[in-house]
Amino acid sequence: MAGLDNHPCEDAACSRTSLSYDEQGSPASALGFSAIGVHAGFRSDPDRLDLALVVADEPVAAAATFTTNVFCAAPICISREHLSGGAPGQTAYGCARAVVINSGIANAATGDQGLSSARRSAMMVADAIGCPVQEVLVASTGVIGKQLDTAPFAPGISAALEALARSETPQEREAQGRSAAQAIMTTDTVPKHAAVRFSGDDIGYPGVTFTIGGMAKGAGMIMPNMATMIAVVTTDAPVRDQHLASALRQAVDKSFNRVTVDSDTSTNDSCFLLASGAAAPDAQAMEPGTPAFMRFQDALDLLCVSLARAMAKDGEGATRLIDVIVRGAASAHDADLAARTVANSPLVKTAVAGRDANWGRIAAALGRSGATFDQEAVDISIMGIEVCRSGMAVDFSEEEALERFEDEEIEIVIDLNAGSFEATIWTCDLTHDYISINADYRS
Repeated sequence: MAGLDNHPCEDAACSRTSLSYDEQGSPASALGFSAIGVHAGFRSDPDRLDLALVVADEPVAAAATFTTNVFCAAPICISREHLSGGAPGQTAYGCARAVVINSGIANAATGDQGLSSARRSAMMVADAIGCPVQEVLVASTGVIGKQLDTAPFAPGISAALEALARSETPQEREAQGRSAAQAIMTTDTVPKHAAVRFSGDDIGYPGVTFTIGGMAKGAGMIMPNMATMIAVVTTDAPVRDQHLASALRQAVDKSFNRVTVDSDTSTNDSCFLLASGAAAPDAQAMEPGTPAFMRFQDALDLLCVSLARAMAKDGEGATRLIDVIVRGAASAHDADLAARTVANSPLVKTAVAGRDANWGRIAAALGRSGATFDQEAVDISIMGIEVCRSGMAVDFSEEEALERFEDEEIEIVIDLNAGSFEATIWTCDLTHDYISINADYRS
């Protein structure tokens, strides 16, 4: 996604022309933040980064959403403790100074020892940067059920802070930020990071450019609510913590909660949003309902949607990104049910993998989705080719369909003709490689 020509935000109200998308951005792009990835020793390969650290210059407003999986990991529990309103299903918020993430071990299903390990890792970061332990948020990703050895944190944190202290140019800091995205990868094949910038000239902050930068990981065990993932997003816009929470909830619902790869929700899902206000340190905070806050929300939505789509595109073994778009539903709930069911259908996903425009599988998934509609009113198109009209087959060119299947992004559009609501879910095809990756994951 090189720019706004491929703008991923589906909301028509999004101010496209006022936002600048940077695919090279990262959590280090926003003023007041540093980020880096290092090899600490959680993984045996010395060339593989396995510890990411995001540090704010001073305490900042923070918000987070976490997995709703009852089997939640120890770092989820500790990060919830460090933020208010962190009960399952709620968006937590408060104050933070750093986020530390290890890959290789999830520290999930590890009992009291796992909780102690998560607390110890937070304390190590707090001691190293000189802040209260409650200002450190923690996350882990990797194999479930193994105890997390905290010994690698000490050299890893030290190496990370030393490297950050040596960086002298914006280019070096941006490269370090991208390395943080590499350090949180598990079965991901590419790091996922970006930034969005917007001007404050016409929204009450003349002469100021605001930045939202972020990174995410996720390729398998991905199912909305939340999609299995870890994400860290930073901004130098002035936003209070409770307003960050509402903005993050909206952005997550538009993005990460609309991704599915394999219908599995993980134990470690976390999305952190930190705001330094460093781009306008003496300015008033952006308030909900104002043009400034709406612009901020647009930028946050755009960034999160771009990261979410990158996760779907990088699904384990995937060769195609699939956009499932349902229109004309009787309610928002029906639109969501229909889109999710089609996106999660193994038969639909394998049909795309096989370059087969088998719309009957789409219709079958719709029929069991629970959405209310009349089958004789349904229209379906695949990659712009109409394959079903009013619930009946439409003749189409199989040769043209095969040619269009060569695109990296496959769009399935369904019109239920039952109302005015719509929903989009992003998924990917299901290939033999998905089985190989997951069969060998612990090998």
